Amino acid sequence: MEYTNKIKKTIKSLEQLSKSQGVDLNEEISSLEKKLSKIQPEKYSEWQDQKKRRTPWERVKIARTLERPKPQDYLEMIIKDFIPFHGDRLGHDDHAIVGGIGYLKDIPVTAISTRRGKDLKGNMEANFGMPHPEGYRKALRLAKQAEKFRRPVLFFVDTPGAYCGIGAEERGIAEAIAKNLYELSDLNVPILTVITGEGGSGGALALSVANKIYMMENAVLSVISPEGCASILFKDASKAEEAAASLRLTAYDLYEMGIIDEIQGEKDDFNDNPQPTLKELEQKLYNDIFHYAFMDEEKMKDQRYQKYRSIGFFETDKNQFPEKILPGTNANKNKGNSQKGNHFFRDLRRLFGLKS
Repeated sequence: MEYTNKIKKTIKSLEQLSKSQGVDLNEEISSLEKKLSKIQPEKYSEWQDQKKRRTPWERVKIARTLERPKPQDYLEMIIKDFIPFHGDRLGHDDHAIVGGIGYLKDIPVTAISTRRGKDLKGNMEANFGMPHPEGYRKALRLAKQAEKFRRPVLFFVDTPGAYCGIGAEERGIAEAIAKNLYELSDLNVPILTVITGEGGSGGALALSVANKIYMMENAVLSVISPEGCASILFKDASKAEEAAASLRLTAYDLYEMGIIDEIQGEKDDFNDNPQPTLKELEQKLYNDIFHYAFMDEEKMKDQRYQKYRSIGFFETDKNQFPEKILPGTNANKNKGNSQKGNHFFRDLRRLFGLKS
């Protein structure tokens, strides 16, 4: 189990660093130990078999399939008596974002999704699932309204990314995404996000600051598309398959890294008959909303904060950072080495969000 061994190695490195440098890294160590405890050997082995059934590039292509259920289908099948709301109250209504109120079984919720078409006409109406600034502002308006009326918020996300045209830049697409990240991180009601297909870059992240993130088995989530990554790294977009394998963008990869919280399996006939799979998802969402709804408000927000605070770990490379240049060692009598060590120490603290 390569991933668990890597976590154990990192915990050991942090413990040694904490002891030798007198730095309090207990929070980081505790976070990694919690991740390690969640990995069940038998389940991990089963998931490895499922993971190998398809390559990352094959899952990317499945996520982009026109016949695949779209986020608006999730709203239709899971949210009862759904009433859509329109507009960002600043002048526009983005058709790439659908949002409104309804019921998850008997619980009133605010449900918001990206929108994608199943043909060329539908995709053109929804801007191929790429929201404008107005879409993110509409989503935030509805989330803040949900907070006012104490309704949980559900996001269903399938987007290649936010629209990056000149008009979107002029109207503040970066600011709209940033404000969503800022506001949703401190929202006083539970937030659950489901990645249903493609989760692209900040366009998906702006709707994914949640207490819990689900991913459909064949969904993908990445900072950049495989084609974009290949164009940058290899100067050749045709190497997208190679880039997809390196991006670690599948649901299984992201669960192992602690970025998502649960994978929803897909039945073999999911495209033609999504109802059984979505019924399973509906029950999971219902159970989790109950869990978070009865949680103390501050504890619920802290759980959301800690979820993102604990993402990621690092390994020290002895070849890159030999022990002799670390602060506090005998070799640091040399002034030049001392400065190098201090720089490493400073960067390490910044990595964990500590004061320099």
